[in-house]
Amino acid sequence: MLKLAKCLLAFGAPSHRIESQLATASQILDARASFVHIPNIIIVTFGDEDMTSVETHFVKANGRIALTALQGVHIVYRKVLHDKMTVEEGTKRLASILSAPPIYSLLVRCLLAFVCGSTICVLAFGGSVIDMGISGVCAFVLQYLGLNTATKSATYANVYEISIAIIVSFVARALSTIPGRLFCYNAIASAGVVLILPGFTILISALELTSRNILCGSVRMVYAIIYTLFLGFGLTIGSDLYLVLNKHARHNLDKTEAERYTMYHGTFRAENGTSPVPGGAIFGFAQTNDPHMVNGCYREPSWPWWRKELPWWTLFFLVPAYSLCSSLSNLQRLRSWQLLVMVVFACCAFVANRLSNNYLPGKSDIISASGALVIGVLGNVYSRVMRGTAFTAMVTGVLFLVPSGIGQGGGLLSSDETSSTQQYSAGLQLAIRIIEVAIGITVGLFVSQIFVYALGRRKNAAHFAF
Repeated sequence: MLKLAKCLLAFGAPSHRIESQLATASQILDARASFVHIPNIIIVTFGDEDMTSVETHFVKANGRIALTALQGVHIVYRKVLHDKMTVEEGTKRLASILSAPPIYSLLVRCLLAFVCGSTICVLAFGGSVIDMGISGVCAFVLQYLGLNTATKSATYANVYEISIAIIVSFVARALSTIPGRLFCYNAIASAGVVLILPGFTILISALELTSRNILCGSVRMVYAIIYTLFLGFGLTIGSDLYLVLNKHARHNLDKTEAERYTMYHGTFRAENGTSPVPGGAIFGFAQTNDPHMVNGCYREPSWPWWRKELPWWTLFFLVPAYSLCSSLSNLQRLRSWQLLVMVVFACCAFVANRLSNNYLPGKSDIISASGALVIGVLGNVYSRVMRGTAFTAMVTGVLFLVPSGIGQGGGLLSSDETSSTQQYSAGLQLAIRIIEVAIGITVGLFVSQIFVYALGRRKNAAHFAF
């Protein structure tokens, strides 16, 4: 039981299901154990409640998603509960999974982050081909610092996210001020930090609150909101830092963002025959919405293809590529049937997301709910019919819905604020957009379970899904 609790925490199992999974295992194995789950800690108590003496253990782990290891844990869990494997052998299997090193090296994981950052720049934030390269480099550096430097230095780990946001925003602003508008600041800055967005944390907190797990859900939700404020403030600091160093860039930025006015001189005569306005008059008309702005990026129709958004048919290549690299970066083994299932489910969720956006533009919560409903139905049917692991099959598609929903809501940065109050307000708006997307995904996932599990016999083991 202790090894199982350690594995579930270390490999990113759905936290709102952990207590039910451990309680089911304890009941079937007659372990007489009770469990209390708080963030990153599971309190396990062995013994009869009526006895005066009990044995209490604290299991602690700071883990991240590891899809192959988590699937292996679920296979052992299911075999032991169905009497296809002894408890001793299952304990040894779990110990070997815990002690196994990551299946990919640091360089491979950084290259996977490069591909993910490049493709999501186009898919969610309207970037061009040259924006893709810069976003990929930023994601590469982000992954390297997170897996290498932040894990070795506890001091740097405390400021890791803020430092990354400042660096990415500084580089994006420096490139966006190059004459000719070659680079888009919004696309580079948003895609460069998309790997550290707390979208999955907010999603898990919403699932926990929906499951009446108030303690863990509220703690994670507050943490994610404060984390988003730090992230948005870091992006603003990086942009302002470059504008302070380069005063000409500030002047050019204010000039390009100024509203365009068209002035007319003359007189005004009403059509109903009344007297005209005496003397001359000057009328000004402002064009607040630039028709050349696409997803926060300036794109002229006369520009070459490598400076504009990629055509729609490139989605047939980019969506599977992002889904594949996202699954691999979450430590899914390359040669596995499960990987193909993840990519197919993620592509289906993206298609549902795009179709919903065409009919309900601007409704990020409803759009995310439709994509989550599709992937939830597919994942639960796959678990029930094919006896697969629903959570690991669905997690890539669910993670794909978070940046897609944020991109449809305007990206990470919708404007360049100057005062500190406006900067924090922009960060809070970003957190609200992420919460809207997470709530939509939560509703879609729970409704999909109603569709699949409304009829049929009761499962003997706890449900291993979102």
